[in-house]
Amino acid sequence: MIKRILIANRGEIALRIIRCCRVLDIETLLVYSSADADSLPVQLAQYAVCIGSPLPKDSYLRMDTIIETALKNGCDAIHPGYGFLSENAEFARKCEENGLVFIGPSAELIEMLGDKQSARDLMKKNKVPTVPGSDGLIKDAKEAAKIAKKIGYPVLIKASGGGGGRGMRRAYSENEIENAFDEARAEALSTCGNGDMYMEKLIINPHHIEFQILGDKMGNVIELGDRDCSIQRRNQKMVEESPSKFISEKTRKKMAKAALRAAKAAGYYSAGTVEFVVDDKENFYFIEMNTRIQVEHPVTEAITGVDIVKEQIRIAEGLALSYKQEDVKKTGHAIEFRINAENPFNNFSPSPGEIKYLHLPDGIGIRVETMLYQGYTVSPYYDSLVAKIIAYAPKRLEAIKRMRAALEEMMVEGVDTNIEFLFLLTFNPEFIKGSYDTSFMEKNTKGLLEWNLAGRKAAEEAEKSLEKEAG
Repeated sequence: MIKRILIANRGEIALRIIRCCRVLDIETLLVYSSADADSLPVQLAQYAVCIGSPLPKDSYLRMDTIIETALKNGCDAIHPGYGFLSENAEFARKCEENGLVFIGPSAELIEMLGDKQSARDLMKKNKVPTVPGSDGLIKDAKEAAKIAKKIGYPVLIKASGGGGGRGMRRAYSENEIENAFDEARAEALSTCGNGDMYMEKLIINPHHIEFQILGDKMGNVIELGDRDCSIQRRNQKMVEESPSKFISEKTRKKMAKAALRAAKAAGYYSAGTVEFVVDDKENFYFIEMNTRIQVEHPVTEAITGVDIVKEQIRIAEGLALSYKQEDVKKTGHAIEFRINAENPFNNFSPSPGEIKYLHLPDGIGIRVETMLYQGYTVSPYYDSLVAKIIAYAPKRLEAIKRMRAALEEMMVEGVDTNIEFLFLLTFNPEFIKGSYDTSFMEKNTKGLLEWNLAGRKAAEEAEKSLEKEAG
């Protein structure tokens, strides 16, 4: 059994893992950069070791240093969290070679599912719907133009090894294809070192819906429901909720079966997420499978009561899942808003700096995940995510109102945040009704920034309509 875990991450996800390990009586050792020396995870982990300077390449991405630190300090396992090395097959392999348990899937699974083209091929063989596209990798812009003409515009050019919206470009006509291909490949090479490209038919303004999966090493796989992640800015999620208001129960069941089929076809174990795009007629298509814990996992924990991080650790220890599919009960509705240190009124520019004053919301159905405290300095070197608020209630509209109250209560001084912007979002009629897709931010950002009393009146009408509908 695992006695001591090295946490190769920072911020709120590092705290989440530390807290879980406390409950499991597992010791924690945190590796950190010099920029994070005063962070809460460093203070709350039982042991902490500085492994480098602020830039990720000089600290959180130093595979050999992290492994050496784990071995020197008697660790049995490494939890990578999300981002950084969490989906790095080489790192998972190095852990295995050094007798360390990698808390995640095997290096082979990460490689297979991390390569979007091989993942698509696997799904096709196992009758999981995929977006029409290239049959394999595309060697150059000329070949891309031929394939685009065959499947029809618009198309989406994607990096096979990309993630987080990197290495993706749209092309709406033959005139745009060359630039789109070259830009996508250049970005892919600079961010993940892999210039392999493929192409999909672009589903216009789809809904982005994913299913949370857990699998153990005995071949047992369960799904923990869907999450709607359609509100995004520059391919980065801002809001996640479960269950999706958009899809019908019939479609939800079909997608759940497809997600299970995908995980079983891969022989998947650990926590994972099967991601789909869904068009306005509820046709759904597999786009990728994430082989790590997700930022939005608390949404699923809220509606199921399943501790996903705890299950990750149990699976890594070789234990069977704590739940069978029939044990999973999904109740109520949960919404997560991501709080970023950024200024929406200045083109969402990052806002690092010292937290002068902080008050976090509380109350029935409210969960806050954050590394913030008064006096903490938000670093300019990392992602601007500083907190997550999760609101849970028996009904969706009540969850929205709880979220609204939590945002109104939260106070952060010293840095700019998107709290006010998200608060205004809770009054948007499309959001209240759940009738939004991935074009939401493009269509509504300006209106939210210029929000007025007319917007409040429209929100009240939307709420009345939903209340009447619910009886």
